[in-house]
Amino acid sequence: MIRILLVEPMNLLRGALAATLSLEEDFTVVGELGCLAEALNLARAVPPDVAVVNVGLLAGDGLRLLTRLSVEQPGCATLVLAGPDAPAQLNRALDVQVRGVFGTQARPCELVSGIRRLARGERVIDAGLAVALVAAPRSPLSPRELDVLSVAASGVPSAEVAAKLHLTAGTVRNYISVILRKTGARNRLEAVRVAEDAGWLV
Repeated sequence: MIRILLVEPMNLLRGALAATLSLEEDFTVVGELGCLAEALNLARAVPPDVAVVNVGLLAGDGLRLLTRLSVEQPGCATLVLAGPDAPAQLNRALDVQVRGVFGTQARPCELVSGIRRLARGERVIDAGLAVALVAAPRSPLSPRELDVLSVAASGVPSAEVAAKLHLTAGTVRNYISVILRKTGARNRLEAVRVAEDAGWLV
């Protein structure tokens, strides 16, 4: 049996996915959750073979949580579901050990086939999203620089950014300086706007 963990914030969609996947004789849905934080605890109790995650959950701490899930459950393949308007977010997801991406417009039979392929160790990228993924501008910022910019986007001073990320204020200033250079921005707010417009901040 292929054990599947569903992480989808919309109750109706999550229920529909669970009902569809449960029709397959070789599938068992071991969990239906609305957030990634809960997924970590459930995965420790019932290790899944495939985790199906909505791309919208990768905002904020989502990518860090997804990385933790991959590290703690190396036998679990992650499949991210996304619309065609999120290529930059998907590119970031593929950078953190996500093995599959599927469009929300995919047919149920395609999703079922993709899950089986992931469980066999293959990598699966929905053809409908492949072109958008290739065309999306890649972020010039490192994951840590994106972390700093993400926290700075709330408008808090550098000292608070440093405290939240367990860095020194001087290190944060250095990161901000590099971010401004890489994005061509004149200040922190402009760098945030550039990153948000490009989809680098999820």
